[in-house]
Amino acid sequence: MRKLIFVAILMLPTSLLADHVDVIEGQLNEGCSQEKYMAIVTEFNEKWGEKNAYQAEVLFPIQSNNMTSMFWVGRSASTAAFGVAFDQWVKDLTDPDSLASSLAGRFDECSTNLGRRGYMSY
Repeated sequence: MRKLIFVAILMLPTSLLADHVDVIEGQLNEGCSQEKYMAIVTEFNEKWGEKNAYQAEVLFPIQSNNMTSMFWVGRSASTAAFGVAFDQWVKDLTDPDSLASSLAGRFDECSTNLGRRGYMSY
């Protein structure tokens, strides 16, 4: 029985075992500090991300050919899980009184998005 389970696991498509990584390149707007931005990220993770199986961290450069960009790195357990979280975010944005709308407004005041990419991490 163990051998059968092991073989079944090996036959799973590797995409089912991959995390989805959501990378957003951005820059802080004038008047917004790294500390202020990270306070918004912390609130996002604690109040919205945990409920929607999405967690983010932000990379600020210390060595790079581009010292002005920061990188939001969000993680979901799979591309399907990311899709569910993203759909929820978009739905929540339709309610101007929602937490997502409040967070999005604060993010927009503090930063400008330059590009977005998605990756599968194995």
